[in-house]
Amino acid sequence: MSSTSFIHGFHAITGRLRQDAKSVHELYCDSARADPRMRDLVKLAESLQLRVLQVDTRRLDGMAPPGRHQGVVARVDALRRLVSLDDLLDGLKEVPLLLVLDGVQDPHNLGACLRVADAAGCHAVIAPKDRAVGLSAAVIKVASGAADSVPYITVTNLARTLRELKERNIWVVGADSDASQDLYAAQLPAAIAWVLGAEGEGLRRLTRETCDQLVKIPMLGQVESLNVSVASGVVLFESRRRRMPKT
Repeated sequence: MSSTSFIHGFHAITGRLRQDAKSVHELYCDSARADPRMRDLVKLAESLQLRVLQVDTRRLDGMAPPGRHQGVVARVDALRRLVSLDDLLDGLKEVPLLLVLDGVQDPHNLGACLRVADAAGCHAVIAPKDRAVGLSAAVIKVASGAADSVPYITVTNLARTLRELKERNIWVVGADSDASQDLYAAQLPAAIAWVLGAEGEGLRRLTRETCDQLVKIPMLGQVESLNVSVASGVVLFESRRRRMPKT
């Protein structure tokens, strides 16, 4: 029997129900809430023949961070379907678009990166096993369902993984504020793995040296850098824009 854990929040639970309803065992709802948002979630759960339990707030506080669960908690299978990077790449029907995160440790940033990756049609998010936050309950909540739709692949040796991507003719491009090339002027291939560094630290030296190319996002205002999730959105959607057919 697989182990289970709790996820919380309307977006995370709705996303899991739509992506993999069989992995959800029970839905716990705040008995004091009867607003349209709660009714819609309960209706969806019942249509999937999921057991819905009305409980008080104190019980929900024992399952998820108090004040942040929004009155809904679900007990789900803890283990997500694992996929290897090789299997994922072998199964793609279009040229790869990947996001590599070098040591992102803030759960809200990782969750936001997953959400951006989903919106941009990114095929996977790759991160090292060490110096990274992992898929915690907070990450899943912020991701708003994207933690179930975008494969999150952890690797033991990030530099080696980048070299393996290059052997597959995937261009490895790092976003670095000190790069000489501008994102919008740079020549970029379609098959690409974007590499972004951790908050406040940027790319590690070995990661930077392993990249085929470094580019910078032009900053026109007073701030010197962008949050990693915002930067991820900029580069991923630029890749998507370049893939659009010319009219």
